Amino acid sequence: MALVPRADDSNVPYYRNPTNGLIYAGGGDDVNCTLSVCPVELTVYGYRPTLPGSITLIVLYALCMMIQIGLGVRYRAWTYMSAMVLGCLDEILGYVGRILYYHNPWGQTGFIMQIVLITIGPVFFSAAIYVMIAKIVTYISVSVSRFDPKWFYYFFIPFDIISLILQAAGGAISSTSNGGDSSGVNIALAGLSIQVITLFVFTVLCIDYAIRSRSLWTAQTLSTSFKIMVPFLTLATILIFIRCCYRIYELHQGYDRNSTALRDEKLFNALEAS
Repeated sequence: MALVPRADDSNVPYYRNPTNGLIYAGGGDDVNCTLSVCPVELTVYGYRPTLPGSITLIVLYALCMMIQIGLGVRYRAWTYMSAMVLGCLDEILGYVGRILYYHNPWGQTGFIMQIVLITIGPVFFSAAIYVMIAKIVTYISVSVSRFDPKWFYYFFIPFDIISLILQAAGGAISSTSNGGDSSGVNIALAGLSIQVITLFVFTVLCIDYAIRSRSLWTAQTLSTSFKIMVPFLTLATILIFIRCCYRIYELHQGYDRNSTALRDEKLFNALEAS
């Protein structure tokens, strides 16, 4: 690529179009690159997000949201339903941002929407899981729990809120600085790290309860729906944990155009979409 170095803003790439000889800014307040005059490699991500993939995920999250609303109303699980609906809505808007980014990889709207909303989405799903675990402990037996099951959300949800605020703030700072402000990345990484630690501690406590209550739940006649729900709840927790670890890896080099992790779309689709 015919990049042109500029001393005034080292984070903004400039490109000389070989056809018309004009110089275009690939970032900053004066960004004027378009797909017709600049290569997509000049963008922060270095690629145009797959359009079918984004549309598919929007449809799946929309279906999930409708199912959760139906189940929430049927079983009057308002807190769980609210967390799931917020998470699904958040992800839908995030992938709408990916579609906007596909059409204009230099546009701020799509960039801001995806890095903020897709990043914080799993926080709501984690909150829903905390609520469900509290209900599971109540269903099996509170007597063998080390603490009142309500503490599963009294303790963990506040940490999720802190994580959400840090991730959202970090993403917002990064998006308004052309990815060049390392403080935004560091704030987002702090939020993701808190979420990983919180999920790890939560998982340890769940395993501890499962062991302590084994003689009870193995002796009970559990409903089929319960037997189906628990494995999927476990899988969801594992996938969210893996996804958060991936986001830490993805951001460890910041929003640098030389970051191989940030520019790996296949890895993003495999681990973020999970």
